Amino acid sequence: MNEAPFCPAPDANPHAPHFAVPPGATDCHAHVFEAARYGYQQERSYTPPDSTIGQLRVMHKTLGIQRGVVVAASVHGINNNPVLDAIATDPKNLRGIATVGADITDKELARLKDGGIRGIRVNLVDKGGNPFGSLDGLSGIAERIRDLGFHIELLVHVESFPDLRGLAKKICVPLSVGHIGYTKIALGGLTHPGYQEFLALLRDGYFWVKLTGPSRLSTHDSFPYPDVTDMAQAAIAAAPDRVIWGSDWPHVMQYKPMPNDGDLLDALAVWAPDAAQRQRILVDNPARLFGF
Repeated sequence: MNEAPFCPAPDANPHAPHFAVPPGATDCHAHVFEAARYGYQQERSYTPPDSTIGQLRVMHKTLGIQRGVVVAASVHGINNNPVLDAIATDPKNLRGIATVGADITDKELARLKDGGIRGIRVNLVDKGGNPFGSLDGLSGIAERIRDLGFHIELLVHVESFPDLRGLAKKICVPLSVGHIGYTKIALGGLTHPGYQEFLALLRDGYFWVKLTGPSRLSTHDSFPYPDVTDMAQAAIAAAPDRVIWGSDWPHVMQYKPMPNDGDLLDALAVWAPDAAQRQRILVDNPARLFGF
């Protein structure tokens, strides 16, 4: 019997942000779920509520978000049809991140690219039944996806991997890390030596970083998560042309009070108070990484 906990639903009433969102703004990290249509794997870490692409796009419209990236979730294992079907509803404005195994065929990789996939995900935090159990096997898959223009998205706690520099030097495709590196404030956040090394890697031209999940990092239970601001601003300063924003909707495994997605976008205006910075983060950088 599966003991994966049920997740609360996202806030159904997001508010519009309090700043002018630029045309072409992109939510670079969101998931979709439909249990009856796609099913969930037995080894999952959580059980999400149904959260459809239609619901996601309604939220995007409220926030002024034109483009989106749908990221494969661990509950689906290597079934990428939820992501591909979501992209197919608006292939001009949607892209995806897939989950694959090392034994994926070239034909399937080509199908993924044709369907709007622009990268693969390696989740070492909420692994469920994900195929990669460590970072050791990434060089081989990176070689296979390089000519497709894909990148690798990591969900890792960067402070837990002391040789990220060695990894970055071995991998022949861009690497992206979610949740601003996922070093929690309670562990030191910005001041943790492992996070300082991650910032050094960003400054040296390695890694992209997603400004996502402040509630997952903060010691505060609810918005505005003020203790995350320094970390976000440090990441932006370290890699202004390789930092992107995402909502993390529908906020699975969120057991603090559920954040409002309008608040999460408003946080970007605190982290990046200059409109030109936000243009890069919301529009220009995602266009380069995802091929919009």
